[in-house]
Parts: sequence; C-alpha cells; structure tokens
Amino acid sequence: APQDFARIYSSLGLGKETIASLQAFRKRHGDAQRIHAQYAAQPTTVDLAHYRAVLKNKAVVDDAERLLREFKPVTYDVGAHIKAIEVFESKAVAQAKETTQKIDVELKDLQATLANIEEARPFDDLTVDDVGNANPRIVEAVENMVRKGKWTVPGYREKFGDLTLM
Repeated sequence: APQDFARIYSSLGLGKETIASLQAFRKRHGDAQRIHAQYAAQPTTVDLAHYRAVLKNKAVVDDAERLLREFKPVTYDVGAHIKAIEVFESKAVAQAKETTQKIDVELKDLQATLANIEEARPFDDLTVDDVGNANPRIVEAVENMVRKGKWTVPGYREKFGDLTLM
C-alpha cells in the first residue's frame, strides 16, 4: 500500500532524491506489470481451421499459416537496462552509506552528551571555578564588570527583586 511505503521512507530517513527515484521505479514497475497482465490475458493461438471454413480465399489462410510458422520473436538486449539498474543501485548504496555515516556521527554526539549528563555533578556541588572552566566567557564578563565598577547584574532586580535592607 502507498501509505506503507510512505511510512518506510520516513522511518529510514531517506533523502528526497532517493525517495523520488524509488517512487519513479515503483511507477515504472507497476506500469510494466499492468501491460504484462494485459497481454498475458489475450489468446495466443490462432484457429486456422476456423478461418479455412469461413473464408473463401484459402490462399490468405495458407499465407497466414506460413507467416506464423516462420515467425521468430525479436530478442532484445537488456544490457542497457541492467546497467541502468546497477547505476541506480550503486547510487542508492552510496547514499545509504552516507546516511549511515551521518547517523553514526549523530550517535557518537548523543552518546557523549548522555555520558556528560550521567557524569555531571549535582548543581549544589559546583564551585565558581567549575562554572568558569565550563564557560570561560562568564569569567571574562565578570572580570569586565568588576573592572568597570559595575556590581549588579543587568536584569537581576527585575527578575528576583531587591534584597538590600534599608
């Protein structure tokens, strides 16, 4: 069913080009199956005795019989089609490998993030040095504020209120 293929495409995370190629291939395959079934349903034998009995001109039936006997079906070289399929297959495999590499990189990043989360110390155990080491820009910002004589953090009073006693 088409919705099954849509689900498969999304679950595999295939690229737009790959999905378009697969859909075009499925359409060609469906068309070929339909045409094959149409021709397979047609009768393949000719009742020459019936035509001899019905037609006055027996020479036409003899000619038809001779043509049928001498008929040799045309053989087609499918090498070009096979090469096209092989090219499509190699592209699909290359895209699959590329996707696998991207997923592997993302998995490594996620595992590193999970390891960081699992190994992280509770917030209460952190020191100022730990925060500074984690994000050196915080230390720069604080040193800059101290140099300029700014002792308050912008937006602090608005968010937490003023705790000074008067």
